[in-house]
Amino acid sequence: MSSLYARWMYDWDARLNSVSTNRVVRPFEWGLEWTRQWPAAARLPQNGHDPHGYLKLLNQAALANSDEFFGYKTPSDFVLEGNRLRFTSPVKTPYPENNTVHGQWFPAADKPGRRKVAAVVLPHWNASAAQHGALCAGMAKFGINALRVSLPYHDFRMPAELERADYAVSSNLGRTVDATRQAVIDTRCCVDWLERQGFESIGIVGTSLGSCYAYLASVHDARLKVNAFAHCSTYFADVVWEGLSTQHIRQGLESAVTLEQLRDVWNVISPPNYVERYARLGKKPLFLYARYDTTFPTRFSEQVIAKARELGFEHRVVALPCGHYSLGETPFKFMAGYHIVNHLKRNL
Repeated sequence: MSSLYARWMYDWDARLNSVSTNRVVRPFEWGLEWTRQWPAAARLPQNGHDPHGYLKLLNQAALANSDEFFGYKTPSDFVLEGNRLRFTSPVKTPYPENNTVHGQWFPAADKPGRRKVAAVVLPHWNASAAQHGALCAGMAKFGINALRVSLPYHDFRMPAELERADYAVSSNLGRTVDATRQAVIDTRCCVDWLERQGFESIGIVGTSLGSCYAYLASVHDARLKVNAFAHCSTYFADVVWEGLSTQHIRQGLESAVTLEQLRDVWNVISPPNYVERYARLGKKPLFLYARYDTTFPTRFSEQVIAKARELGFEHRVVALPCGHYSLGETPFKFMAGYHIVNHLKRNL
């Protein structure tokens, strides 16, 4: 019976994955032009290095000083109009649309004596502007103010030539790192804004790609004390290489680089490289994953949990009996929402 259920879940996720018919296999690019504004690039110019060697060198330097890599100057142009927050990203890209960060604000009702708490919500890859709105509204009903942030190259920030958020994760290696750096920095700017509004306790919720971004932001920002990671996983390169929803990206990669080389050039955006640091920070994380996930392969999520247990830091684990895409379907989306809101409510 269990094998029949697993097969049904895998088939369901495959069907949900196949709904998207506009995936594009893009040509491989090293993307060295995207490294120019990385802090270490000025100190380490390309001096006879081949592209792989140079990106590997920059990753090593960024890992050695990741606070610098994910560092920034707080924007001075935060504007809240109605329930829409906007500000200029500290990371400048060639796409004007992407250089403005958009946040949707879901305020909770003020009650005398209630602590002012809030959470930043980072959606999944290729999320539409409306998705995760129901989760944020649910959080607000339980007294948790929520700020849903548009990821780089998504919804309001998507360049006109795109139908999907292809520039966030792609076979352009440098741009993928730069988009991740931008997402982490933009998230930390949102925490700056929340802090200015007087919030006493701030958490973060990330789903899928947003989970990776949320983890990196939390590692580098002590203010994000309570974390909820939906679809946790390990190395950025391994997920892209093996994941069902990124096979079109792998097609653009595998003729030019090996998996080992891909790990080298995406190390600075890979959560396992920060796990010992995370363990020392006293965070309160929820790791939520799907037992039948083929996009963030389940064994990767289980490796995350095993490492957390090995290091002995406080954490909570929820494994839902569904797949990656089916987590967003009834009844699993309500189960996930319950666990996320409950975790935030208990710990913020």
